Amino acid sequence: MIGDRYSLDREIGRGGMGAVWLGRDELLGRAVALKRVGIAPGGSSPDLMRAEREARIAASLNHPNIVGVFDLVDDGDVQYLVMEYVEGTTLAELVREKGALPQQQVARLLAQVASALAAAHANHVVHRDVKPSNILVRDDGQVKLSDFGIARNETDNSLTQTGLVTGSPAYLSPEVASGQLATPASDVWSLGATLYHALSGRPPYDVGDNVLGALYRIVNEPVPRLDEAGEMAPVLLATMAHDPRRRWNMEDVARVLDLLAVSSEEGGRRAAPPAPVPADGTQQLRSVPTRVEPEPVPVLAPEPPPAPVEPPRRRRRPVLPIVVGLLVVVLLCVIAALSLMDDPQENDTPPVADPSSSQGATRSPDEPPTTEPTSTPAAPTDEELEAFITDYLSTASSDPAAGYTQLTPAFQAASGGIDGYSGFWGDVSNPRLLSVSADPEALTVTYTYRFNQRGEGVQTDDVTLQLVQDGDRLLIDGEA
Repeated sequence: MIGDRYSLDREIGRGGMGAVWLGRDELLGRAVALKRVGIAPGGSSPDLMRAEREARIAASLNHPNIVGVFDLVDDGDVQYLVMEYVEGTTLAELVREKGALPQQQVARLLAQVASALAAAHANHVVHRDVKPSNILVRDDGQVKLSDFGIARNETDNSLTQTGLVTGSPAYLSPEVASGQLATPASDVWSLGATLYHALSGRPPYDVGDNVLGALYRIVNEPVPRLDEAGEMAPVLLATMAHDPRRRWNMEDVARVLDLLAVSSEEGGRRAAPPAPVPADGTQQLRSVPTRVEPEPVPVLAPEPPPAPVEPPRRRRRPVLPIVVGLLVVVLLCVIAALSLMDDPQENDTPPVADPSSSQGATRSPDEPPTTEPTSTPAAPTDEELEAFITDYLSTASSDPAAGYTQLTPAFQAASGGIDGYSGFWGDVSNPRLLSVSADPEALTVTYTYRFNQRGEGVQTDDVTLQLVQDGDRLLIDGEA
């Protein structure tokens, strides 16, 4: 008996923090898991302060996808953490048994892990050992993240020191592998490495007996990529980026994985993975072109502003009213961040021009664009033209004044000036591309999109825009 209350049955797991036993709470009559805590890796003597710290951190994280902590028991000189018993398997065992898992299943499982880690990060806790063997999968598909044994509170420096590498080598982020302190961004990398493992059936790095060699590759070599990642490729790119500043935060990772899982279950197609384009080192969210079936996706439309004004030359065909989703907008915006990521360690994809890099900047509607650029810009690609249109739709519907600056003076006048332009776009919400094609030689983009319009419900429109280059940016010069 442990602490005169818990009986031990059998060992059910073992890791760097010691053995985990299946036990029974004789007082409450329920199965529990007991783990000996308070021993640092490589140590042999108990440390009461460390045990209390581990228990305090784990117990502070109350989340449905984190293994619950019930008690910390002293049994002589040994401390046991009494935890929720999760009947099932681990993600590592699941992959070992079945090999590479389907993308839909991976998205569904790891969305839960990302949600748990987002909650931990919101509570200023870094897990530091995210890996498949610490992800418990129940028979009903619910996931539980376990083993916060080396977790660290960001405000607690008592157990951290530069140069001490903690965690499992195959899933370590480059900064941790080089001896720096772990941050929430380090957990993001480790989750990306776990995603890689689940999709491919193997870890991203083969450690074997050469741990130092693996750490060197993680720090210095280009990140391994999966050709078979499909629509998971954007998530891999945005989590396994060498520069921590270029990684998504865990909340965004959770949103995207959850939406990919849900849309897959509903039979819809998700956003196609965009090609990376160079960035200025900061993480910004920008929409990217999408391909979706013309089936409506339910979205909750926000309350639109008043005073609708019909713009010139708009053709609309009413469709069945639907409730459109902020979640889809989030997905578009979050996946868009990928388009800004060009990892300096990854030079297999040559940089391309980004004509939309200055679209977010505003200028006076009366200020004419530069018509004589000082240098000849590179011709935009199909992807860049499509990305420009997606960004324009998002900007025009959320900030008509900023969208107005993306028109040439001639088209500003044809649109009825700022009042006529804002009268239409100020009444539009949640634009969503259904199809898009571009002609770089003619600088035209043709697309069909669906949007919510106040007073008229859900609308669709077919549009062809004529673009012109103004230095290193694109402007809309007319509508066919």
